[in-house]
Amino acid sequence: MHAVSVGEVISAIELLKRIRGQMPYAKLYVSVTTLAGRKMADEKLAGLADGVFFTPLDFCFAVRAVLRRLRPQLLVVMETEIWPNMWREAKRFGCGLVVVNARISDRAVGRYQAMRWFFAPVLRQADVILAQSEQDVERYRSLGATAVLGGNLKFDFDPRGAVPPQPVQDLIRLTEPEQIWIAASTMPPTKTGDVDEDDAVLDAYERLMEFYPRMLLILVPRKPERFDIVSNKLVSRKLMFMRRSYLAAAERVPLPCVLLIDTIGELSSLFPLADVVFMGGTLAQRGGHNILEPAFFSKPVIAGPNMQNFAAIASEFTAGGALIRIESDLLAAVDDLLDDPAKRAAIGAKALVLAESKRGATATAMAEINRVYELAIPKSYRWYLPIATWLWRHGSRIKRGRDYQHRGKLKAPVISVGGISMGGSGKTPFVLWLAKRLNRPAILTRGYRRRSSEAHTLLEAGEQAPVSVTGDEAQIFLRAGVAPLGIGSDRYTTGLLLEERFHPSVILLDDGFQHWKLDRTMDIVLIDALDPYAGGLLREGPSALSRASAIVITRADVRRTYAGLRALIARYSQAPVFTAHVKPGRWVEWDGAGTPAAFCGLANPASFWTTLERLGIQPAYKWYFGDHHSYTPRELMRVKSQAIAAGADVLLTTEKDFVNLPADTIEMLAPLKLAYLRIDVEVDDEERLLALLAEN
Repeated sequence: MHAVSVGEVISAIELLKRIRGQMPYAKLYVSVTTLAGRKMADEKLAGLADGVFFTPLDFCFAVRAVLRRLRPQLLVVMETEIWPNMWREAKRFGCGLVVVNARISDRAVGRYQAMRWFFAPVLRQADVILAQSEQDVERYRSLGATAVLGGNLKFDFDPRGAVPPQPVQDLIRLTEPEQIWIAASTMPPTKTGDVDEDDAVLDAYERLMEFYPRMLLILVPRKPERFDIVSNKLVSRKLMFMRRSYLAAAERVPLPCVLLIDTIGELSSLFPLADVVFMGGTLAQRGGHNILEPAFFSKPVIAGPNMQNFAAIASEFTAGGALIRIESDLLAAVDDLLDDPAKRAAIGAKALVLAESKRGATATAMAEINRVYELAIPKSYRWYLPIATWLWRHGSRIKRGRDYQHRGKLKAPVISVGGISMGGSGKTPFVLWLAKRLNRPAILTRGYRRRSSEAHTLLEAGEQAPVSVTGDEAQIFLRAGVAPLGIGSDRYTTGLLLEERFHPSVILLDDGFQHWKLDRTMDIVLIDALDPYAGGLLREGPSALSRASAIVITRADVRRTYAGLRALIARYSQAPVFTAHVKPGRWVEWDGAGTPAAFCGLANPASFWTTLERLGIQPAYKWYFGDHHSYTPRELMRVKSQAIAAGADVLLTTEKDFVNLPADTIEMLAPLKLAYLRIDVEVDDEERLLALLAEN
């Protein structure tokens, strides 16, 4: 999520709530560009967003650094913010890009058209642009963008949660004003001769206070830098006023009086108090501000001639008798409404009806966000990855041609489980899942990173052997005790020995999709839902999926469709596609008590962090090491000291990492406890997959 101002943060809150509710599996980050926006986001989005940060400068190196850190699947841009490098780099990283609440003002449309050659390619990066009005749709389309009518998110403002701050409530209760006029979001002049709206409001107020001696004016400057300036104006005019930031609880003041709101984020909560609202930015040449919030409270709103930023809304409300438009005479308009309660009520009622009829933009935006999110396939882009990948694939093609000439075939059917990425797709738990469901299986693996001089190692199911003999993944197979194990880089010869000793009815070839020396009955290819492109490190391109007998999307979330990933698969393969989900087994040596920290050494550490999150575990500290990491005492002592400093009393890790720890790790980490998680797998439509295996 990408937001850029205080107003947009506020208008996005309902959408953010909807995203959090309907897509709880998605991390939600909000970026802002102003200090005021950051303060507002920190306050309003606490507990809603996973993080708030300043939008990086629109330079490629800065944008790429953020994208690599967050690895987003979708970028949502609010309103008119166009960041060429951010948009382009986001698409290169595989992000979906949705622009919501989009608009092009009367003042800006000419500039966009004059530079269509520049803006058209940028706007075409977006998957969809949801424009506020039909006029905005046409303006975007004239620039070559894919725009549809999405409506205005601000129409979905929920007034039920707007409660005035307690000090303001106390002031109203004790002072008992008979009329309350709110001058909202007032603006300074744009140039010499333009209107200073604070002066215009105070000029009118000085005249009105003669006729309404029990009136309270709530004056709300738009920009924080105006707070002191307006305060000085009040002092120079010798008007009774209070500043909201200094308002003491249960304070009584004489009327008429001005309450200067010198805080941010409270304006919408004040509208229920108003009898009349003047919307700023409309007398000065500022293009206007949003009139919808006071309309939802059935308040009559006065606006000046400058409503270019909200032209469609202003036109419809004016035609419907729900908005008072003036050229300059603010005094007469406010006086007319304060003097006629029935007229105020009639205008406010019409405003509410019109505002309510325009709801639905949030639902429209949510549908598009979910659609584009499911279509996106995140990548990780670095300049050298295409070169490294090309070299790897070129070498693989040469090796494949050579290995096919010496390809061997075993007596038992061989089911290969592998992938096109360099690790991290969940092969080990999936092989164990298969082994538990097949009759008399054996597992054949190379024993990656084992330190044994034996060319071929054969082990009974559950037999004890050190990690140096087996390697970490093979050790997990061995400890599971579900099948005998053959370990060796020459898997054909090891397979012959495995058959000779154990006579299996089926052999599971672990990580064998690129092992062309051994013939197999089936090739099951795994693709990690969390990182399909493995950060850009692919052994083979997606075209290799054409060799697959079945494809399994691992680490999937049952609430998602993975439409984009399925479309990519369908482009290259007609093989049936299944989804598999991580099913946390049990913690070994932990009962859930205490404060945990966590570490892992996996090709895709996000898989472990996501599993912890789904279990409701929030580690006090997290560490990540490289895949198949062999831990040293020095590293473990550093982990221990940092965990204790973070307040943790237990360290959590994966079973794969546990087997790579030194023998005396438990004593070394004391008094911290050490626990690891056993992982199981659930496969959707597993009966169909097992039937497919039986057929082959």
